[in-house]
Amino acid sequence: MPILISRTTAHLRRMGLEKPHHPAIVDGTSIVDYRRLDQMAAAYAASLQKNGLQFGDRVCLFLDKSVALVAALYGTWLAGGVAVPLFPELRDAQVTHIGHDSGCQFFVTEPRRLARLKPESIHGHVLLVPEQLEAAPSHFDEPPQIEGGDPAIVLYTSGSTGKPKGICLSHDNLEAGTRIVARYLELSSEERILSVLPFNFDYGLNQLLTSVYRGATLVLERTGLPAEICRTLIAHRITGLAGVPPLWLQLVGRFSPFRTMDFPHLRYLTNTGGAFPVSVLDQIRQRLPHTRIFLMYGLTEAFRSSYLPPEELDLRPTSMGIAIPETRLEVLAPQGDACGPDEIGELVHSGPTVAMGYWNNPRATAATFRPDPFSDRAGTRMVHSGDRVRRDAAGYFTFVGRGDKMLKINGFRLNPEEVEEIAYASGLAHEAIAKPQTERDGSVRLVLHVVPRDPEAFQPRDLLAYCKGHMPRYMVPAKLQVHASFPRTATGKIAREQVHP
Repeated sequence: MPILISRTTAHLRRMGLEKPHHPAIVDGTSIVDYRRLDQMAAAYAASLQKNGLQFGDRVCLFLDKSVALVAALYGTWLAGGVAVPLFPELRDAQVTHIGHDSGCQFFVTEPRRLARLKPESIHGHVLLVPEQLEAAPSHFDEPPQIEGGDPAIVLYTSGSTGKPKGICLSHDNLEAGTRIVARYLELSSEERILSVLPFNFDYGLNQLLTSVYRGATLVLERTGLPAEICRTLIAHRITGLAGVPPLWLQLVGRFSPFRTMDFPHLRYLTNTGGAFPVSVLDQIRQRLPHTRIFLMYGLTEAFRSSYLPPEELDLRPTSMGIAIPETRLEVLAPQGDACGPDEIGELVHSGPTVAMGYWNNPRATAATFRPDPFSDRAGTRMVHSGDRVRRDAAGYFTFVGRGDKMLKINGFRLNPEEVEEIAYASGLAHEAIAKPQTERDGSVRLVLHVVPRDPEAFQPRDLLAYCKGHMPRYMVPAKLQVHASFPRTATGKIAREQVHP
């Protein structure tokens, strides 16, 4: 088998030799050890090369979260490719856009997924799992030596233009994020980490990479149902769980078994993707008095930015925390000057996790990834988050709000224009406005406000059915509100801020 080609794959290859029989991935009733996972990744790499993959080719991975997806990720890197993982719930329009925008040369999927896609949605040479990949030989040709600054993965997230933007991360970016998080979470090889988040989500991917980095065990969870999560926490003696705010709301819900079960092995929890409602946080802390809880903030363009040490929870339950290791955070005024303590400004991030930029989008890259005026090193860049925050005299940050129109719903970042565009495409909406609505329990729901094209014939269920058929689940509005008309500004534009239920 060829020698190591990048640090991204180094940890899997090392664990395949040092801990060959230690469980790497638990996928339902299937347990795959590190030797087998390394062999599967090598077979996937060989198959990609046999089918013509060249160094730097993009490989779209449209698979369920599974051992196959893990092997395909590492196999892509071993072969010298750039991985483009797709959220499993994407519809044809999103798959088409990502395939075209990334210029993917290979499309790895399963037969049942392929059958549901329109032919025009697919870009690149199709390879099926397991038929065409797992049957491949394990030998692959070592590609040119991969440099740390070479692209490793492109993660697509909703953009300000209404179309998903690909955020390109280098091998060094992935390595830095892995090293930093494993350090402050104090991860060890004895961890049994429950993976609830998808791998196209930056923190879901990081859970996989940190688990392999430490030689730990990652247990895959696909349902997201509280009862199933609770059973898995007990059955697999889970030590670590990461989630987004809706997960915690479900776990403390009225009918959730979490309220009555004990989880003696659960060493830590981490929250990302939005604020942790204090009332929910208090309930979880009461149920898990010995579990360390890390509140974290990050953006895909820089992975993690800050975390709140668990010992600070009592004093600062609404804080974003402090900068992660090896990272500098600043709060800037509109003119670019650093803000003083407790002054509100834009959060900017500088450090080894700052992404390479937006794939195939130099204009957006130049606007968000800018030269770092505070650094002595030539070429250093900082990412402008668009988030408004303040920092106190002790260096702790507090989130104030978004500086643009992006929303965070169920942990996913989305542009309301994406939802509105699909509503218009249905032919049922004359005008549409998508807005967030905060509930009493602190959860945030997406509400689609509509002026129907034909008010007498309009049926809300028809528009909701269209949305479900043309957008991933996280984008589907939780509620549809019908209006006779929308308020207008003096210039005739829709006054979005005045649109209410």
